[in-house]
Amino acid sequence: MGVQVQEMDVVVLGGGAAGLMCALEAGRRGRRVVLLDHAERVGKKILISGGGRCNFTNLYCRAENFLSENPHFAKSALARFTPADIVALVEKHGIRFHEKMLGQLFCDRSAMDIVTMLERECAEAKARIVAGTKVLSVKRDAKFVVETSAGTFRAQSVVVATGGLSIPKMGATGFGYGVAEQFGLRVIECRPALVPLVMSGEDASRWCDLTGLSAEVVATAGAKRRRGSFLEKMLVTHRGLSGPAILQVSSYWRAGETVEIDLAPGVEVFAPLLTKNARRDIGAAVAALRTVLPGRLAERWMALHKPAGWTNAALAAMEQEVHAWQVIPAGTEGYAKAEVTAGGVDTAELDAKTMESRKVPGLYFIGEVVDVTGWLGGYNFQWAWASGVSAGQAV
Repeated sequence: MGVQVQEMDVVVLGGGAAGLMCALEAGRRGRRVVLLDHAERVGKKILISGGGRCNFTNLYCRAENFLSENPHFAKSALARFTPADIVALVEKHGIRFHEKMLGQLFCDRSAMDIVTMLERECAEAKARIVAGTKVLSVKRDAKFVVETSAGTFRAQSVVVATGGLSIPKMGATGFGYGVAEQFGLRVIECRPALVPLVMSGEDASRWCDLTGLSAEVVATAGAKRRRGSFLEKMLVTHRGLSGPAILQVSSYWRAGETVEIDLAPGVEVFAPLLTKNARRDIGAAVAALRTVLPGRLAERWMALHKPAGWTNAALAAMEQEVHAWQVIPAGTEGYAKAEVTAGGVDTAELDAKTMESRKVPGLYFIGEVVDVTGWLGGYNFQWAWASGVSAGQAV
């Protein structure tokens, strides 16, 4: 029996933030667009983001907030569609939002507001959404031929917006990387990013019973060119370390490398012990440390870092240790707990203005599937919107 082939201008693969934005942008230009997603409804990852409130952008978003083999690649797209542009769209739909901290914008109510907004914009732009559809193959002759469980689509352009490997329980797969490789594009090795770090056996036995304790720290990781340093909260977990500071540096960290943690940023912790007639003993040291750390963490630190003596030199050495705790993680919590995937389709393969493949005309890659990884705090959403708009204006 013959299957009818549906003729389109654009087929978008993936109904996340980037795919939806691309579809509505292309639809507004009068393109015949179909968006395909394997999930029963689009925007599943949007719905769980930001604790269900969707941290949909960051007001201070710049190219410097992203990791990539080419640190300049994101500039063009980010300039084309800015945080002010997504704010204008959100306001147009009457969605109330607030700034939490450091420029992070969250919905007041629910992430569902963002998904509904994108669905409405797609409907207005006559961009068709087909959910619950499995893509079986993507081929190319005169045009692209996309075979799916819902029939076959032919189009001049295919946009791959299938996301990365993070959160597999949400349906994440490596499909987009497979399409890239099938068409001869290079893929930078992928790894979990914005992910908790796991301590080695010895470190775990020393610290992990303090689960739930947190402190503001400066965490630093990564070698030379890709070094990242963040002043934010660190959280002790039953397997290692988490919290915003740790999630941030996890994107820069590689197996076998050291993470350095300043437990008392900007504070000379043991200065009180250096004053005239001050007590110099473990009790006084713990008391000083408790001004910057939770009590149990301060006590544990001093139990594991007893000074050689109480001379000024010994106190100086003790001070230095507090500001440069060296941890060599055993690994990460993996894609199950990673917020994003680092690595992906090599930006050298793509046009920075349009996201189109340099080798395969009409083939585009946007969002998380590309080797552009943002910091924690709304940056990855802004990249999704911006790369989606860039492709949507070009397809």
